[in-house]
Amino acid sequence: MFTHDKKFKPFTGKVWLATPTMHGEELKWMTDAFNKNWMSTVGENINEVERLTAAKIGCKYAVALSCGTAALHLAVKLAGIKRGDKVFCSDMTFSATLNPVVYEGGVPIFIDTERDTWNMDPVALEKAFELYPDVKHIVMANLYGTPAKMDELRAVADRHGAVIVEDAAESLGATYKGKQTGTFGDIGIISFNGNKIITGSSGGMLLTDDIEQANKARKWSTQSREAAPWYQHEELGYNYRMSNVIAGVIRGQLPYLEEHIAQKKAIYERYKAGFKGLPVVMNPFDGKNSAPNYWLSCMLIDGDAMCKHVRGEMEACYVKQSGKSCPTEILETLAAYNAEGRPIWKPMHMQPIYRNNPFVTVEGDGRAKTNAYIAGSGVDVGMDIFNRGLCLPSDNKMTAEQQDTVINIVRACFE
Repeated sequence: MFTHDKKFKPFTGKVWLATPTMHGEELKWMTDAFNKNWMSTVGENINEVERLTAAKIGCKYAVALSCGTAALHLAVKLAGIKRGDKVFCSDMTFSATLNPVVYEGGVPIFIDTERDTWNMDPVALEKAFELYPDVKHIVMANLYGTPAKMDELRAVADRHGAVIVEDAAESLGATYKGKQTGTFGDIGIISFNGNKIITGSSGGMLLTDDIEQANKARKWSTQSREAAPWYQHEELGYNYRMSNVIAGVIRGQLPYLEEHIAQKKAIYERYKAGFKGLPVVMNPFDGKNSAPNYWLSCMLIDGDAMCKHVRGEMEACYVKQSGKSCPTEILETLAAYNAEGRPIWKPMHMQPIYRNNPFVTVEGDGRAKTNAYIAGSGVDVGMDIFNRGLCLPSDNKMTAEQQDTVINIVRACFE
């Protein structure tokens, strides 16, 4: 059982992982919706948010939807994924990335992670096409606001005639070779969930350069009503359109995107400097080609600095060892001082619901391995990062003094 070290006092107010940062402009546009009585899924805020987002991202059309998952669902439908189709999906991500594939009856095949950006491994993707040459769809995420190796993934997809759905839910404002994430896939999405770098409390956006896709998404999102004087329906629809009130929050938030990114970057850099000398590294990115949005600052403990640590399905335990630590110890210690961290996303092939789905990784010999092989070896990149990594408090309202205390608490775990 953890006991407080006397040299630290618990934070009087909670230090959060990531919470909304509001500025006042949000209330202005919400009030505007109220005063004009546009409280439904039509209105000026929605139109303006779509315009502003498309201009910022650099795509032709943005469709405002109720959440990022709704955007992913419609993206999957637009990509043509149908019942029985095998789909290559990011393995280390939140389940929302691939659940829409299953909504449409698709079968996710999980592609292992590479260490340079913690995103889908292009080498494993190429090997996956050798195992499953008929696959024509890829659903990939930019984890924790860090762009994937998009040129390499795009090249693999093009060689095999595959469509990419790009989940940029976490990476709004991040760029790869000067281009915004969300524009590298054939269809992209972003999220405005409450903990994202720009929030509407909820909300999402589908991104496309195809006017037919944009119009189809708008139609599907409003119950697929036909242009008839009565309620006429010829295909399945959804109640997925964004509220004009939520759009008002986002409209007030968008001008502060660069400011939020700068604040998140400062947090990342302070952690990196503060952990100097510890057997840890921060979540990586390709500094030559990409600029992340630093949504969450994460750390990875060196393998030989891990104390004895076992995770079950719902619980974990560890043995404290001098000079060593583990994610569970650090997260429990932070929580004891009223600070919030969380584990790295548990890879999808490790989740009970998807444990029987195919999983492809590539080890040192360059041969593709399936989940059956890995079950015997216990080795894959995503599993390793999950076992040794954690997300640190990354709220951009956290003060430098609070962050310094978090750093010292983490350092104390290795004593």
